[in-house]
Amino acid sequence: MPTPHEPTHDCPLCPRLAEFRTQNAAKFPDFHNGPVPSFGSPDARLLIVGLAPGLKGANRTARPFTGDYAGDLLYPTLEKFGFSKGEFKASPDDGLELIDCRITNAVRCVPPQNKPIGAEVVACRPFFAAEIAAMPKLEVVLALGGLAHKAILATLGYKQSALKFIHAASYEVANGERNIMLANSYHCSRYNTNTGRLTSEMFEDVFTLIRDHLDGLD
Repeated sequence: MPTPHEPTHDCPLCPRLAEFRTQNAAKFPDFHNGPVPSFGSPDARLLIVGLAPGLKGANRTARPFTGDYAGDLLYPTLEKFGFSKGEFKASPDDGLELIDCRITNAVRCVPPQNKPIGAEVVACRPFFAAEIAAMPKLEVVLALGGLAHKAILATLGYKQSALKFIHAASYEVANGERNIMLANSYHCSRYNTNTGRLTSEMFEDVFTLIRDHLDGLD
């Protein structure tokens, strides 16, 4: 279900990303090649935030973390902690459903070298802010990586120096008139797992924190 003010498929706000999108459309005409919509219900209490779609992952499949290695760790972990049902097959038509969880990216279009620049994060911020505003039951925002953490802070009106990104850390932050939890995890990328920076146990520690928090609110 889309949230208000979703970017159009040919969104022109970021010239570099628009040009990259055009190049990819020529190379990979069967890919989605556009802003990737969020996945999951806006009524969810948990919002998971990545930085941007992967070229041959979400940019291809049009579903966050679907088609690349990061999803191979993220989605089974969601199932283990009761945030999804169905079998994840790395395809948008696999029938997987999220439970009390929604997934988005701070930047909706794939960037060159998987690295958006600051101006692109800023240009996409109104869509991210609309995403958060459209979630009336939001209780937890999980930042996957330091750059996603910074994007969340900026969107919620915090200085970048206000809260440090630390794996498995959590903070109470203001979201309008309500406080919510901001949780941090290293990104579930192949690089981080191959180098041992993030293990499945470390990733599960974060979801244990989140699950315990949400269960305590019931």
